Order: sequence, then C-alpha cells, then structure tokens
Amino acid sequence: MCDRGHLGFAEEVTSTAHHQRGGLARHASVVALVPAHNEAAGIRATLESLSRQSRQADRVVVIADNCTDDTAGIAAEAGAEVFVTVGNRHKKAGALNQALAQILPTLCPDDAVLVMDADSTLAPEFLAVADELLADDAGLGAVGGVFLGTPQHGLIGQLQRNEYARYAREIGRQRGRVMVLTGTASLLRVAALREVACLRRDEQSGQVYDTAALTEDNELTLALKTLGWRLVSPPACEVYTDVMGSWRDLWNQRMRWQRGALENLRSYGFTRITARYWFQQVGMAVGVLALQLYLLVLATTLAVGHLQARPFWIGVGVVFLLERLVTAWSAGRWGRLLALPMVIEMAYDMFLQAVFVRSLIDIALGREARWGTAARRLTLSLERG
Repeated sequence: MCDRGHLGFAEEVTSTAHHQRGGLARHASVVALVPAHNEAAGIRATLESLSRQSRQADRVVVIADNCTDDTAGIAAEAGAEVFVTVGNRHKKAGALNQALAQILPTLCPDDAVLVMDADSTLAPEFLAVADELLADDAGLGAVGGVFLGTPQHGLIGQLQRNEYARYAREIGRQRGRVMVLTGTASLLRVAALREVACLRRDEQSGQVYDTAALTEDNELTLALKTLGWRLVSPPACEVYTDVMGSWRDLWNQRMRWQRGALENLRSYGFTRITARYWFQQVGMAVGVLALQLYLLVLATTLAVGHLQARPFWIGVGVVFLLERLVTAWSAGRWGRLLALPMVIEMAYDMFLQAVFVRSLIDIALGREARWGTAARRLTLSLERG
C-alpha cells in the first residue's frame, strides 16, 4: 500500500467529518493550468475567459509545451505565469505531469486545480459553480465542464455542435452524472489528484496522468471512479471548444477518442465501475448493426418496388424526426434546420460508426496507434467505492 504520509497526508487531515477526504473549503485556492502547444492564435481568448470568471483563479499557469510560436510571450503579456516543459515527449499528459510535479506539493488538499485546453473558453460562472460544488460535497473528486462547439466551419462544424448539444442535454437529464471528465475544462480536487499519483508510484513515478493513454481524460476518469471519487458535470459549467474544420481532422480526433476509450476499458477490465462503459460500447455495436440492417431493408424494398406508405411506419418516422429536432434544439436555428432532413445527420452517424468499426479492427489486428501505446491500468492496493 502506498504510504500517504510521504505526500504529507497525515499532517493535512482535518478534524471535521466534512473534510475527511479533503473537501474544498470556500477559502481554498484554485490554480488554473492551461497546457498549450503552438496556441498563439487562441491563447489570449482562453485567458480572457479566465479573467471574466466571477470566481477568479488564484493562479493561472500556461504550460508552454514544445512551442515554436509566441504562445509563451502572449500568455505572459496577458498576465499568466508561464511554465515551459523540458524534453516532454508525451504531449498533453506529459506537459501536465511536469507542471503538477512542481505545483501539487505546494497545495493543500482543500485546494483545486482547473485543467483546461488552450482552445477553449469558459462560461463566466464556471469556476464559481464548480468551487461551490466541491466545497459542499467531500466525496466529489472533480467537476467537469459541459462542452459545446464554437460557431465555425460550416456544415461539418454544425454537425459537431449538434452532437455536443445532444450530449449536453443527456448530461442534464442525468443530473450531471458524467461518463467522461472532459479534458476541455475540469476542476479537480487536489486530494483526489494526489491519491491517483500516490497509487501510480510503482508504475509511473507518481505521475497524475497516464502518459501511455491515448485519451488521458478518459483514463483519469476511470482512475478517480475506481478510487471511489464521484464526478459531476453541471449544466452551468459550460465550456466552448473549437470544432474540427475538416473530415480528416475529425476522423483523426474521433479515432483517438474511440480507440483510447476501448484500450482504457481493456486495460481496466470488467468491473463494477467499468460495467456501464462496456455496455455503452456494446450498445454502439448494436447500433451499427441496426443501422446497416435498416439501410439494407430499405434498399431491397426500393429495388423490388414494394415501398408503401403505411401509417405505422409513418408514425415511427415522425417520432424519430421529432427526437432529432428536439434534442438539437439548443444548437440554434441552423442546428434545427440541419436536423430536419435527417439524411445528413444519418450520414454523420455512419461516419462515427465507421470510426468505431475501424477502432475495433485495429485493436483486433494489433495495429499500433499513432498516438502511443495502450494505457496501463492504475495499480490499486486498496479499491474502494
């Protein structure tokens, strides 16, 4: 079992029941970490969104990772601290680990760390809402953002914004219960981060983020949940992030997300914590088969000329259309207009299903991912929750 005293936990345990796992006091500090690789074009907007928070971060640190542009200079000019990585080969996870290695020891378990992408902006109440939630619930390990797409890139951008709007609606209906702690912006309890780092010590020298994971936010979600921490993403914690501007970029992004999720599940195995995630993947596989079967039946019917308008199937079609329209309503006028024809979004669904199938094939054939190797499972000496 990892010796928590090595991290100073023994001295930092409070006497109140509310703080028995390190509840965030309202006077605790918040440190914002913004990992950035060549983000000169957007880093100023990101920092401005932090400056507009009703609850200000006590420190804002931009992690300049292997930058060849003026990201560091712009960040310093905007008033942020700049941390420059040294010899990092592990992209975002490695950059965060380097900064956290220096910053975490200076913080108390009641403090929190905001990790947000350099291409994202926060709603003004994000930190205030997240801070209060952590303060009121000692078992809450992190508060994640509900991400929405920025208005750009025409049709492909709107398809992503519709997708994100539906995901945000689903989170809202589940009262903030979150499947993945989004890397776009999340406020993480220091005590929870230290606990993850402590139990990784034998495998990864006490690093918080798994540098072998393709999707470090997904892996950290599983690690925190396995340790018994709860996570939420309240509707008020909105974060706006850039959408992909080309089909190739979107394919690469979704391949990384999908394969990363599958490899993380393979690494953690089937447990009480991961069962819901496994069932989600099975549901996606069933969805692929169902859509292909539907298209096959429709094509066959058209080929033999037996397509007839029957009241039952017309009713099913109307219900399906209303569902697509209602769930994309928050995406605005253009999102609703895009949802009406159905055929465009159906083609987009097929694109996402192709990503899923390709990920399964690549894993089955043992093809190495472009972004790294399979994630290592968090080694636990004590599993709770």
